[in-house]
Amino acid sequence: MKFMKLGSRPDTFYTNEAVRSVSSEVTSDLIVQVKGSRYLLHKFPLLSKCLRLQRICSESPETLQHQIVQLPDFPGGTEAFELCAKFCYGITITFSAYNIVAARCAAEYLQMTEDVEKGNLVYKLEVFFNSCILHGWRDSIVTLHTTKAFPLWSEDLRITSRCIEAIASKASTHPFKVSLSHSHSRRVRDDVSCNGVEGQRQRPAAKGWWAEDIAELGIDLYWRTMIAIKSDGKIPSNLIGEALQIYASRWLPNISRRVKANREPAGSNSDSDSASEVTSKSRLLLESIVSLLPSEKGAVSCSFLLKLLKAANILNVSSSSKMELARRVALQVEEARVGDLLIPSLSSSSNTLYDVDIVLIILEQFMLQGQSPPTSPPRSKLGTERRRRSRSAENIDFKLQESRRSSSASHSSKLKVAKIVDGYLRQIAKDINLPLSKFIAVAETIPDFSRLDHDELYRAIDIYLKAHPDLNKSERKKLCRVLDCKKLSVEACMHAAQNEKLPLRVVVQVLFFEQARAATTGGKVTDLPSNIKALLASHNIDPSKPPRALSSTTSIPGDDQWSTVSGLRSPKSRISTLRMKLAEDDDLDENAMNPDGMGRPSKFKGFCALPTGPKKMFSRLLSTNRNATEKS
Repeated sequence: MKFMKLGSRPDTFYTNEAVRSVSSEVTSDLIVQVKGSRYLLHKFPLLSKCLRLQRICSESPETLQHQIVQLPDFPGGTEAFELCAKFCYGITITFSAYNIVAARCAAEYLQMTEDVEKGNLVYKLEVFFNSCILHGWRDSIVTLHTTKAFPLWSEDLRITSRCIEAIASKASTHPFKVSLSHSHSRRVRDDVSCNGVEGQRQRPAAKGWWAEDIAELGIDLYWRTMIAIKSDGKIPSNLIGEALQIYASRWLPNISRRVKANREPAGSNSDSDSASEVTSKSRLLLESIVSLLPSEKGAVSCSFLLKLLKAANILNVSSSSKMELARRVALQVEEARVGDLLIPSLSSSSNTLYDVDIVLIILEQFMLQGQSPPTSPPRSKLGTERRRRSRSAENIDFKLQESRRSSSASHSSKLKVAKIVDGYLRQIAKDINLPLSKFIAVAETIPDFSRLDHDELYRAIDIYLKAHPDLNKSERKKLCRVLDCKKLSVEACMHAAQNEKLPLRVVVQVLFFEQARAATTGGKVTDLPSNIKALLASHNIDPSKPPRALSSTTSIPGDDQWSTVSGLRSPKSRISTLRMKLAEDDDLDENAMNPDGMGRPSKFKGFCALPTGPKKMFSRLLSTNRNATEKS
């Protein structure tokens, strides 16, 4: 680091009975009191260079022996005053980045300017500051760091602003063109110099070489420095993001442990005040980091944003900072991991383990960004529509198709987010305090087309049912409405068909689609729970026998969505009987729960709401059983 030596005389200051004095043959005639310390000095060397002391001495009455001068608000304290006093006596003193701020403020206070004497201390310190300190990288950072002890003086003398400007200009410069001095960046230079000149040419410069060094600054100075670096416009946003991550890891480690310790009963009021102060400082730091985040998408990782959001939740930062973080996470939530979304809930009004509300906000923001997936009109109508369109309409349609193509990335992002959400549901489903409404709300934020299959969603529902055994039948029905049985794999269907926790309607739906699969593949239907078997047995249906193979001679109605099985017909009477059975079963359940007759849709309504295909397949199964009975 750079330093400057002034003076040539040896140090003759000494302490005698708590009084600092200087060895001299001349009797001292001036007593200076600086913050509780007393200096026994001489008027001539001090007053010849300090205009302030001249004025004080001229205004105060002289005593017979010593004139006393009080300096209670002296900047820099006794150390800075002693540097100025030694300069007046010509004693050798050394200035560096560590003490130049204090000395400069003290010299300004004493008015050691050129008006008093040429080559005075203020002039010499300014020359050293401008020519050496501001030209050195590490010197500028150390000097800026020391200004926090003299904030007002440093601002008035423009020491802070000049240091920030110097650091910002050097951050965009190649590190080998900067006087780095002692720092992390110097170690990079040392490694290169050891490898020789050729190694220096071949080795690329670290683009974010400055980030670790400025991370030593306090948040107020760091914020101003980063604003200056961003305003310069020469640093890419991703490097700004990396610098913020380095700073956050430096100053926000183990937030959850720290706050947990702070929330424990304090031993005294002083401990409580100290813990509150730490939390307040961390909150301010986090809000400042959020305000510095680059606006460009991808400048910081989604994982880092979610870590900030977790810390924001723990520190109870302002709602505006939380919403800003949630909005930024929504821009790239497809990069998130399930564990990152498990944000602990510290709300006194909720007993849930995780903050589901903030995740809902993220997902809603994400869905507001995207557009619907690329679609096209049905082929049968496409020709007619095109003939009817004018040339201008075709141009508008072309632009629309182009915009939809550009949104294909958004569609792929929704597919990724759907998998993340289903994994998230599996984790929060284990929370026994999680309300059913929040679970369903999270599940329904993702549109149906984003889930290519519902296996993970089914697993999440199964976990929720196991963790909440007290759910009544209507609540279980409401939970299962988000599930599409058509999108379940064979393995999931086999599990669901034997899951006694599922509502009867869902199991019957699963059976329909499994029977349809068995009809097309010739497979075997899985064993069913006893209650389902009893229901089907009451109608002479044996689900263990799959329908017969498809016949090539069988005619298929045009409006049928399912492949028709040979010899099957739909007996309306058997379907009506089964509907009545489901309706009676639901009426009993709902009357037991709601004496006033008010309740949720019954199994009968659920059965009627089934897709057309499963109804027809079930009808054919009844017909198959009837034909087999008649033959026997």
